[in-house]
Amino acid sequence: MKLLTNTQTEQLLNNGRVNAAHIGVDGKTEDFIPVVKIFCPWTGATWLLTELDPDDPDLAFGLCDLGFGCPELGNVRLSEIEGVRGPGGLTIERDIHFTATKTLTEYAEEAYRAGAIVA
Repeated sequence: MKLLTNTQTEQLLNNGRVNAAHIGVDGKTEDFIPVVKIFCPWTGATWLLTELDPDDPDLAFGLCDLGFGCPELGNVRLSEIEGVRGPGGLTIERDIHFTATKTLTEYAEEAYRAGAIVA
């Protein structure tokens, strides 16, 4: 399974373009709802991604939780996530059932309190 669908990639890029434009004008970015949830089936790692850098589409922004109890907002390289291999050749997966119900900031605040992404 592809990590991102074409539709998700386009939405992530569009969100990235919007925020790049805001940063260039006033520095205030949009608080988007996550476009995709990616997870590691053999650990507690989870990523909720909202945008891709329009100048470097391998660089995603979102809420990153590596399963150590300290989720954080930040950037991650999709190529690094795609390169991870687990037991028996398992790979990182996209949650095909995930539908965002709140903004990334709301997910982040909840994750900080819980010590993990709750989605």
